[in-house]
Amino acid sequence: MSERVALVTGGIGGLGTEICKFLARSGRRVIAADLGSRAERLAEFHGEIAEFADRIVFEPINVGDFDDCSSAIKRVETQYGPVEILVNAAGITRDTTLRKMSPQQWADVLHINLDGVFNTCRNVIEGMSERGFGRIVNISSVNGQTGQFGQTNYSAAKAGMHGLTMALAREVARKGVTVNSVSPGYCNTAMVAAIPENVRNQIVAGIPVGRLGEPSEIARVVDFLCAEESGFITGANIPVNGGYFMDF
Repeated sequence: MSERVALVTGGIGGLGTEICKFLARSGRRVIAADLGSRAERLAEFHGEIAEFADRIVFEPINVGDFDDCSSAIKRVETQYGPVEILVNAAGITRDTTLRKMSPQQWADVLHINLDGVFNTCRNVIEGMSERGFGRIVNISSVNGQTGQFGQTNYSAAKAGMHGLTMALAREVARKGVTVNSVSPGYCNTAMVAAIPENVRNQIVAGIPVGRLGEPSEIARVVDFLCAEESGFITGANIPVNGGYFMDF
């Protein structure tokens, strides 16, 4: 059981919450980092993690703001110790076809989903490298691999996330730091629930296993990549999509 500190951005979302739980069960001190303005969801989150007592704590963060990320990570490290595990699960959508997409809709998604990964990684990578240990897992998406109608912004950001993952993995591989991405398929989350039912049914019909994934199935893979024993896996993208997209 490791007492390492893990920071999970988007930590109070459906997927983020499950990741926090899995990491806590593996003995980590987990910091669920998310926007502090989501009062109703934050109250629900505290109820969902009640069994973990003080092993999971909330920390407000705006991943789109580099200085705010720096300040939040400094607060965490002062109170709990160095961040040695980072999971980037924060993300938004602003779906529409490119011919209807505004520059703001493009910029918003790239800013949170891709710039946010830079903002957090940049603020932990030096410490991880100096200490000789680190685990970074970036939550990408199957749509970053396949593209998706109405998601040029989201697909671009998620594909870019894995490009960042591979490049950073090369930079820090000899420092004991691994950097990987996980590409979930369609799962039972609020983001997928917001898809119109007829479209969602078409998506499920195209998934070979015949169902949506569960957040716990993604979280289990993240926990595996964060393990001490996973040090020979880096620069990889792990698909967890029920066979929706297969390659080698």
